[in-house]
Amino acid sequence: MNKLLLSTLFCFLVSNLFAQTVVSDTLSESKRQANLFYTSLYKENSEMSYTSPGGEIGAPSKYVLNGKLTTSYLVFAHQNLPVAFSVNPDFTVRVRSERSAGVRTPSFRLGGTFYVRLTDDIKNYQYAQLSFTHHSNGQDGTAFLADGSINTQNGNFNTNYLTFAYRFGKFLNPNAINGNSESIHHKVGLEWHKWFAYENALNGDYGFTRLNYDFSYRIYQIYDGKKKASSTTELIEKEKWRFNAQVDYAVNKYDNYNLFAAKRRLNIEASANYSLPFMQNVFLMGSIGYYGEDPYNIYFKDRYAFMRFGLSSTFTRYRVK
Repeated sequence: MNKLLLSTLFCFLVSNLFAQTVVSDTLSESKRQANLFYTSLYKENSEMSYTSPGGEIGAPSKYVLNGKLTTSYLVFAHQNLPVAFSVNPDFTVRVRSERSAGVRTPSFRLGGTFYVRLTDDIKNYQYAQLSFTHHSNGQDGTAFLADGSINTQNGNFNTNYLTFAYRFGKFLNPNAINGNSESIHHKVGLEWHKWFAYENALNGDYGFTRLNYDFSYRIYQIYDGKKKASSTTELIEKEKWRFNAQVDYAVNKYDNYNLFAAKRRLNIEASANYSLPFMQNVFLMGSIGYYGEDPYNIYFKDRYAFMRFGLSSTFTRYRVK
């Protein structure tokens, strides 16, 4: 009888230990898969590059070409850890409509971003990020001219800032085997400059503290590489549409504008990006927006409504389903 009890107890302990090991392995694998999935999300949700003939239509200055080249170098993203780090270079240039077609005071941004995954869920995802960015224009002239106006010819511009952001989103009908699936993405953030060095000419007339919100709606086409989707062939999932909207508002003190002076404090833009079937990470782009504060470095005092057309690009979903 004692042998029977001991045998039963031993079997129970072994089976319970085995079950715990299986559960532990399953949880570990689930977290590993989540880490890998979020790594792709960090890149897909990064800013878009663009090339725009004619530049910002409506700007005070005329341009023959505007371009923004930005990317994310994900230098740390271990599959067993819920954190990651990327380096983010950003070059923006505007080619002026002049005889020399000069690029006056290009914008250079360089920074790094830490990411923290907040949930294991990959359908309803959430993560936080903290970025540090240096922004300058490579000029060493004085920021003010003799008459007190801003020197946009070769005036120095520099600032450094932190961005705290909470990002979350949802994949809609992710298991679709034909037609389209969709996703939505949100970003809520705070941009903070005042702890770091900056050009003195910005004092009293620049958005050092900005609240921002980004929204993105994406449509993915599932197809067999030749025409409409077919469940009998190897399917490809490709991002077809991306609709973006960005709003940011300066909430710090300005010398000549109160807190509700949206014409100076507000920046807003909406864009539609469509990828033709033969494209992978490239879109046809159309944007419309308003700058209360032109983000192109020393031109920060310019404010205007604009349109922009051309090509855009970023990390996009293109995979075998």
